[in-house]
Amino acid sequence: MTSSAITASGLRKAYRDKVVLDGIDLDVRAGTVFSLLGPNGAGKTTTVNVLTTLLDSDGGAARVAGYDIATETRKVRAAIGVTGQFAAVDELLTGRENLRLMADLHHLGSTAAKQVVEDLLERFDLAESAARLASTYSGGMRRKLDLAMTLVSTPEIIFLDEPTAGLDPRSRRTMWNIIRELVAGGTTIFLTTQYLDEADQLADRIAVLDRGRLVAEGTSGELKKRIPGGHVRFRFADAEQLDAGARVLAGSTPDAESLVLRVPSDGGARSVRTLLDRLDEYAVDVEEFTVHMPDLDDVFLALTGHASTEVTAR
Repeated sequence: MTSSAITASGLRKAYRDKVVLDGIDLDVRAGTVFSLLGPNGAGKTTTVNVLTTLLDSDGGAARVAGYDIATETRKVRAAIGVTGQFAAVDELLTGRENLRLMADLHHLGSTAAKQVVEDLLERFDLAESAARLASTYSGGMRRKLDLAMTLVSTPEIIFLDEPTAGLDPRSRRTMWNIIRELVAGGTTIFLTTQYLDEADQLADRIAVLDRGRLVAEGTSGELKKRIPGGHVRFRFADAEQLDAGARVLAGSTPDAESLVLRVPSDGGARSVRTLLDRLDEYAVDVEEFTVHMPDLDDVFLALTGHASTEVTAR
């Protein structure tokens, strides 16, 4: 059984009379991507700051990499890496010098530091630009350098706060591939993001935070199935078959113009098979079918009352 990389129980934080975290429970499995999502002001960044020991909690308990965040702060910090929303690179240094600075801060020996730096430059496709000042880097290059700097100490757990904010689609895809490679190598990723498709693509589990409380948690598929609106669309060759299908499948909605029949469904294989078997039983021929499920946009709107355009990682 996979062990827990991060656990939290009843985590609380308030600023005077404003409760930011209202009893958060978390269990992040090692070697997975866990994404914390929610509307602006939900408490995501506060959660990250507490778990990374940058902020003391007011109640509850949490362990990161097996260490108590309150009593074993130094051990927690030694086990984690943090990449913030904005790239924390020194623009007056080259890419190689930024990495070497991190190696020196982690007290790596000269030989080890050189090896780590060159390996990371190669891994992040920054070798050709290593001698250039970071101020000349594109946004995507700066984000890659920032993450590479986080990896100098080979952390067990990495907290990523909006790692692809402001990047073009190609750079985003590159960052996604890097994240997948890290997880494949056993690293645990705690991700906050304002892009719902990013969580959909990367996260093994997603937690939705709203007004300081977790309102839902599960895989992307599990969260989508909680929201009504899933359906199967059957397309028929002619109106006669469409009408026959509508008679056979109760609760369906026909569209005579497109010859499509929409049938409410949870989208599961068993449900779809049942519908197909029923059509086959009555000799109704289907040209094609597609399954349509609610997306994370719908999940956010239903769970928090906020559209996805309002969802940011703050």
